[in-house]
Amino acid sequence: MTVRWDIPNYRTLEIENIVLDYNGTFAKDGKPIDDAISIINELSEQYKIYVLTSDTYGTASDLQNNLKAEVHIVSSAEEKKRFVERLQGGKACIGNGNNDTGMFEIDDLSICVLGNEGAAANALLKADIVVNNIAEALELFKHTKRLIATLRF
Repeated sequence: MTVRWDIPNYRTLEIENIVLDYNGTFAKDGKPIDDAISIINELSEQYKIYVLTSDTYGTASDLQNNLKAEVHIVSSAEEKKRFVERLQGGKACIGNGNNDTGMFEIDDLSICVLGNEGAAANALLKADIVVNNIAEALELFKHTKRLIATLRF
């Protein structure tokens, strides 16, 4: 399913896929941040959702048991970018690090999460939107007028 937003004086976004970085964006010290799993599971009814991780903490297999999203282990920024390139349909990417900037260069909507770890300056500069935490990023897809209010001219 593709969700469409006409953003005044900006552009029309058609998003089918949401790609999330894991550690630092959706997780702290290898553990999912509160509320993120329930919001992702709710959004999975409208979007295809993917979580990309290098599995630094070895928790990816546990994550797959509770999450209505595909979890993929990637080892580099280039792998993340190639993963996003291969997806069909509109893409929104959520991340916070230098290794997310490649995704941000080729997606349709980039959201940088400041979070507990902060965010790399390059990620901030390449993002369309910057938010404080993963819940705020995901809520943009539930309450799309927030997204429109932020991006319109």
